[in-house]
Amino acid sequence: MERSEIIKICEGLEIDLQSFENYLDSIYSQDISSEKIQDILINYAVSMTSFEESDWTYLAGKLLMRKTQNEVLKNRGFSYGNFYETIKKMVELGVYDSRLKEYGEEEIRELEKEIDISRDMIYDYAGANMFVNRYLLKYDGKIFELPQEVFMCIAMLLAINEENRVLVAKSFYNALSLKKISLATPILANLRVPNGNLSSCFITAMDDNIESIFYNIDTIAKISKNGGGAGLNISRIRAKNSMVNGYHNASGGVIPWIKIINDTAVAVNQQGRRAGAVTVALDSWHLDIESFLELQTENGDQRGKAYDIYPQVVVSDLFMERVEKNLEWTLLDPYEIRMKYGIELCELYGEEFEKKYLEIEKDRDITLKKIVKARELFKEIMKTQIETGMPYIFFKDRANLMNHNNHVGMIGNGNLCMESFSNFSPSRDFKEDIDENSGVRKVNLGEVHTCNLVSLNLAEIEREKLEKNVNIAVRILDNTIDLTKTPIKESDKHNKNYRAIGVGTMGLADYLAREYMIYEDSILEIDELFEEIALYSLKSSALLAKERGSYPMFKGSQWDREVFFQKDEKWYLENSKFSQKWKEVFELVKEYGIRNGELTAVAPNTSTSLLMGSTASVNPTFSRFYIEKNQKGAVPRVVKYLKDRAWFYPEFKNVDPQTYVKIMGRIGKWTTQGVSMELIFDLNKNIKAKDIYDTLMTAWKEGCKSVYYIRTIQKSTNIMNEKEECESCSG
Repeated sequence: MERSEIIKICEGLEIDLQSFENYLDSIYSQDISSEKIQDILINYAVSMTSFEESDWTYLAGKLLMRKTQNEVLKNRGFSYGNFYETIKKMVELGVYDSRLKEYGEEEIRELEKEIDISRDMIYDYAGANMFVNRYLLKYDGKIFELPQEVFMCIAMLLAINEENRVLVAKSFYNALSLKKISLATPILANLRVPNGNLSSCFITAMDDNIESIFYNIDTIAKISKNGGGAGLNISRIRAKNSMVNGYHNASGGVIPWIKIINDTAVAVNQQGRRAGAVTVALDSWHLDIESFLELQTENGDQRGKAYDIYPQVVVSDLFMERVEKNLEWTLLDPYEIRMKYGIELCELYGEEFEKKYLEIEKDRDITLKKIVKARELFKEIMKTQIETGMPYIFFKDRANLMNHNNHVGMIGNGNLCMESFSNFSPSRDFKEDIDENSGVRKVNLGEVHTCNLVSLNLAEIEREKLEKNVNIAVRILDNTIDLTKTPIKESDKHNKNYRAIGVGTMGLADYLAREYMIYEDSILEIDELFEEIALYSLKSSALLAKERGSYPMFKGSQWDREVFFQKDEKWYLENSKFSQKWKEVFELVKEYGIRNGELTAVAPNTSTSLLMGSTASVNPTFSRFYIEKNQKGAVPRVVKYLKDRAWFYPEFKNVDPQTYVKIMGRIGKWTTQGVSMELIFDLNKNIKAKDIYDTLMTAWKEGCKSVYYIRTIQKSTNIMNEKEECESCSG
C-alpha cells in the first residue's frame, strides 16, 4: 500500500495526522514488506485508540479492509470489477451456491453497477475484524471473497424468486451494505454457501419413552451440525425414583438424559466453529427441579453435572403468586400424573393448568411428590443465577397469553437466547417396519419451532425511514423461508405451517443518544417506537399475504379474530397515537390475512452488533469505551456517537434494574415472540438478594415473557460472569 493511499484513507477522521505521518516516515524508511507494513499500521492505529481520540479505531478498520482487498487480489487473482466472472469462478470452485448462476450475465452486470466498494470503509476495527475473520469465505484456507460481494450475493439469492428480482436485489443490497439491516449469523454465513441452513432457532420436546428420547438427541445433533441453536423441553420425562416397566424407584430422572444431551452438544460441533448450543427446559413443578438447579454449580456430586448446556426453568403465574405470598408448592412426577389423570401437565397453561394443578395437590393418593416453599425454591433459582448466570426463566402463561396462534398449539419454553418461541410439540407413535431388506421407521411428526431472524439497526435508521426498512426486513425473512433447507422434517413442517419470522432490533442506545434522549427517561418514547415497529411489521406481512397468500394456520388465530397484541381495533382507535395507521392495518388483515404467524423477536446481538457498529439489542451500552483483550489481541469497543453525545449513553451497570425491566416489558408487549432480556447487577453497589428478587418479580408483573442471563459484576472488579451467546441468534 502506497504512503499516499494511506494518507487518503485518513481523510475525514479526527486523529493526530502529523504524528501519524511521522510514524509513517519511520516505517517506510525501513526495509519492511508491504504486508508487514499494513499489519504494523493496523496495530498502531488500534493502540492509539482512546476515549478522547476514538477515530483511530475507524482508521484501523479501513486499513484492515484495504489489506483484505489486497489479500483477496493475491489469493484469487482478481478483485472488484468483474462480478460476473467472480460468480462464475466461485461457483466452479464450489465456494458459492450454484443458484447464483440462475441470474443471466446481463442481470449480474446490472447488479454490479449498484455495488459501492467505498462501503468496505464504513467499519471500525471491531466490525472489520469480525467481518474479515468470521464471515468472508475461504478456499484452500485463504480468503477468497470481498465484503460487497457478500452482500450482493446474499441479496441476489434472497430475491431470486421475486418477479422483478434485480430491482428487489438492489434494495436488499443497499439495506444490508449500509448496515440498516443485520442478518442473523446463519443467513450471513450460509446464504451463498451450497446447502446452508438459514434458520436460527429451533425448539423441540422429548416424550417419556426411549424412542422419543434418542430421536430428540438425533434431532439436536442435526441442528447443531447445521449451526442452529436448539431448545429442548424435558418436562414430560418421569422423575427420579418413578416407576419403569412396573418396577418402583427405577427411574434415574431427567439428569442422566441431560448429561447425554450435554455430551451430544459437545461432540457435534457447529460446522467445526464451536460446540453445539442447547437450552434444556424443565417446569418448576417437576420433582427433579432441585437437582436440575445444581447442574452447573461447583458444589455437589460431579456425576450430576452438565456444564455445556443452558438450563431454563419454566414458571407459571400460579407459581409466581405463591412465591410472592410465600406459600407451599408441590413437586410432582409427570409419569404418575399421566397415568392417573391422562394428561401431560406441561401442556397446560393459564386457568386450565391452575385448575388441574389444584386438583392434583388435593389428591392424597399421589405417592411421588414433595412439598416445598415456593419462595425457597425461587431463592435457589436466584442463588444459581448469581453463581452461574442461569437458569433462564420462562414465564409460560404470559407467553401463551400473547400467543397469536394459541388456537392450534402452545408454547412450552423459550429458545437458546430466550427471544424466539412459538408452538411446538413432540413427534410420536414410532413404528418400525421391514420392507424387503430395508428397515423403515415411521413417526407421526410433531412440530419443531423454527424461526429466521434479522435485526433493524436503529443506529443507522432515521425514524421516517423506519417503515421502509421494516418492509424490507419482513420481505427478506419471508423469502428466506422458501430458500432454506432445515435439518429436520418437523422444522420444515413448522416453517410451512407458520412461516415464523423474527424482525428484531439493535442499536436502541445509539438511537436514543442520536436523538439526545436518556435511556431511563425515555420509556414512553421507546413504547411508541416499538408500537410503530409492530405496526409496520404487521402491515408488511399483510401486504405480502395480498401478494402471496396468508400462512396456513391463519384461520382461527388471534390475527384472524382481529386481536392484535391483546388489543382490538376499538382500543387502537381510542388510545394509539397511530390510530389511523392501525385502522388501515386492520382492514388489510381482514381482507388478506397475514403472511407470517410470528413477526418479531429481539435477539441479544452481542457479536453481530460489533459488525454493525452499534450497541447490542435493546440494552444500554456495557461501556462507552473499553479495550477487549483476547488471545488474538486487543480490540477497541467504541459507541457510535462517543465524540459528541457520550453522556447520553448511560452504562448498563448504572441503569436502575427496575426501570430497565419496565422498558423491556413495554418492548415485549409489542413483540410477537420475545426479548432477550439480560439483567446486570453490580455487586460493588451493595446489591442485596432482595434487590434481585424484586427485579425478577417486577419482570413477571410487567409482562416480560422471559429472563435471559443474569450477569453480575464481581466486587472490586469490572468482570462479569457470563457465557458466550448463541451465534445463531446473533442478528
